[in-house]
Amino acid sequence: MCGRLSQYHGIHDFVDALSMPGALANEVGEQPLERYNVAPSTQVAVITAQAARWLRWGWRPHWARDRAPPINARVEKVAHSPYFRAIWGHRLIVPVDGWFEWVDEGGPKKQPWYIHRRDGLPVFCAGIGQWGVGEDDGFVIITADSAGGMVDIHDRRPVALAPELARDWLNPDCDKAQAEQMLLNLGEPAEAFDWYRVDKAVGNVRNQGAGLIRAAL
Repeated sequence: MCGRLSQYHGIHDFVDALSMPGALANEVGEQPLERYNVAPSTQVAVITAQAARWLRWGWRPHWARDRAPPINARVEKVAHSPYFRAIWGHRLIVPVDGWFEWVDEGGPKKQPWYIHRRDGLPVFCAGIGQWGVGEDDGFVIITADSAGGMVDIHDRRPVALAPELARDWLNPDCDKAQAEQMLLNLGEPAEAFDWYRVDKAVGNVRNQGAGLIRAAL
């Protein structure tokens, strides 16, 4: 996963699609997010068991000041990695409308592609993070090997969970071993997604607008 996503629906749309059983505090706001080109190190709307909140995309432990905060964590290692030990139990969902990947198609610049669910529903990406502590707050998205036709776009993809599994992921009663098995075995298959080329303007993080997710001519 190259690290660019879209969040243009409102947080209520995401929460409704998730069908959370209880009320969540809303720290994000009522209006559509209208963010079509979200880059790492910026604030992203995420959902925890208690609230919808803004959280910076990227996290590192306090002892890793010598490196840039990673934005992703590999599903094969995250549950047992010393690097992510402090936040492995702090689970969240990153609800997105889609994400972008760049493919080398032989031209002078890589070609961006947009990936989204075929049925138009949000993509509920599994993540872990730290919040409510201070300047070190942030999150990472958990990624797995791509499969099916998605391999042609990128070799990694976010671990996306169906709504019922996303709710389980957020449930504090879901223990760490169950959470790991969910990530390894129950992510949404490649067949749930569709992808197409989009304009290269998405490569500039300052560009925004619905045109960025339209199929390129």
